[in-house]
Amino acid sequence: MGNDQTRNKNRVRAILHSLRLLYPLLGLRWWTLPALVGMGLLAAISEGFSITLIVPLISGDTTLASSGLISWLGSLFDAFPPERRIAFTAGCMVAGVALKNLLCYGYGLYFNWLNTGIGHRLRSAILRQVLDLSQSYLDGQDPGRLLNTLGTETWRMATALSLLADMGITLCMVAIFGLLLMILSWQLALLSLVFFVTVSLIIRVLTARVRSLGREAVEANSAFAHRMLEVLNGLRIVRLFGNENWEQKRFDNASLAVRRTFFRVDRISSLVQPVSELLTAIFLVIILVHAMGQSGDLGGLLAFLVVLYRLQARVKSLEGQRVSLEGLSASVEEVAALLSRKNKPYITSGTVKLEAIAPGICLDNISLAYESKPGPALDRVSFSLPAGRTTALVGASGAGKSSVASLVCRLYDPTAGRITVGNHDLKDLDLAWWRGRVAVVSQDVHLFSATVAENIAYGKPDATRAEVTEAARKSHALDFITTLPQGFDTQLGDRGLRLSGGQKQRIALARALVRDPELLILDEATNALDLVSEQLVHDALEAFAHDRTVLIIAHRLTTIEKANQVIVLEAGRVVESGRPDDLAKQDGPYARLCALHYRSRMEVTDPAVQN
Repeated sequence: MGNDQTRNKNRVRAILHSLRLLYPLLGLRWWTLPALVGMGLLAAISEGFSITLIVPLISGDTTLASSGLISWLGSLFDAFPPERRIAFTAGCMVAGVALKNLLCYGYGLYFNWLNTGIGHRLRSAILRQVLDLSQSYLDGQDPGRLLNTLGTETWRMATALSLLADMGITLCMVAIFGLLLMILSWQLALLSLVFFVTVSLIIRVLTARVRSLGREAVEANSAFAHRMLEVLNGLRIVRLFGNENWEQKRFDNASLAVRRTFFRVDRISSLVQPVSELLTAIFLVIILVHAMGQSGDLGGLLAFLVVLYRLQARVKSLEGQRVSLEGLSASVEEVAALLSRKNKPYITSGTVKLEAIAPGICLDNISLAYESKPGPALDRVSFSLPAGRTTALVGASGAGKSSVASLVCRLYDPTAGRITVGNHDLKDLDLAWWRGRVAVVSQDVHLFSATVAENIAYGKPDATRAEVTEAARKSHALDFITTLPQGFDTQLGDRGLRLSGGQKQRIALARALVRDPELLILDEATNALDLVSEQLVHDALEAFAHDRTVLIIAHRLTTIEKANQVIVLEAGRVVESGRPDDLAKQDGPYARLCALHYRSRMEVTDPAVQN
């Protein structure tokens, strides 16, 4: 019994702690909760007043009414003639019921307005949290879980808040009805208290598993969201490998897990009403049978039974709300954990805004380690990216090239060393300002489910159609765009699946060029292109890169042979640097890379070389 009490206290504390963390995000005025409680109290008083009017209504004469509250209620109508007293009493009773329902309607409208606003603010806060968090934290998160928290758990969180508010109102009503019962008959009221405590204990035993099932529901929802993302994002691969039935089976299993978990929650929660009503009916019958054998005030007894009946509905509602709240506690904790700013890495913005990035970008003894990977991705790396020059990063996969690009864009902060831009620490720069001067084109092009023009203008949301068209021309994308059904207004579909790889790459390049960046980063941007598409991209870059700062990450020498300097990385360290022509003449990693490149080209053009 002691362990159960401790667990219940811990549950309540966990829920209240989570709600305290989230309360500042709800945007509620100081008078919101008092207003809700006030309307609930007025509704309860109106209902209690109309119920107790049953006594003078039945008696028709205040002299037959009992003393105390009932006598006082009856005296309210003494000023009216006897022939009109019953009609007026009945009218007051109806007015009390009408007032109670009007207050409940107003409460419902007001709370629903608040509740939908709370859901909106929670979803907005979660997205802001995701946007503010360091990429290192997000790399270790399941995208399906984040999607589930944003799209599902926030709704359940708002439901938990509404339940908590309803519980407060219900407690007020229980207190008022309990007070009425004590006034009508304190002996029967104490007996009723013992009964309700007994019913509550029985229901707690029956619903003990709801909290653990609530956690299972969160896990099942997260797994289901993850499965949805996997299928939708990999639909092309699923079809190419003929795994439709396999994916359907896995999807069905995830969906059935959600169904089974929520069914178990609902099955337990549904016990509250029938168990409570059955036990209450038995109790009311016992009281009625006992009262029939006693002489006393029939009107007072009837009023007591009506108030008791209304009280049990509130107690039943309170128990149902408690059970539902325990089932939703996992959602509350999930949202609170994501929104908590403790033990999470953030990329904080500085305040400095520069007129230019000259003399360039300098990486000074930089090291970077990922939590999800053993060993450092970069180990004491030092080199410069001179302003207005083109620098190429070369190295095998996993050498740390993309990590350098991520650090320069401040997706991560280095674990050691510092990066300076124009002699200012990168951390001191205004983050939005800095990223607004950088454009990245990567091998894995992400296009939005929007028009061609909207995808290009994503690089500069306020770009005019003339600027979008000019960017498309510079990236050699204009020719194929004009052949699309609606030209720039053609919807590309999810991830631009209607375009070829080369076309998507040129759209991505146009998106980078439209913002006229001071630093352009090409991260393996041409590795997956055919020779024609690659040459078009090279022509576009050669025209754009004049007097620009460009960082090229590539394997192909054709992409980097016109760079002003080459930095060669191996296992996260700089092993060679210099001009491409100079490095090619040395017996180093770059020279060996050149030899492999020319040998592969010879094998393609002259098959006899392979023999």
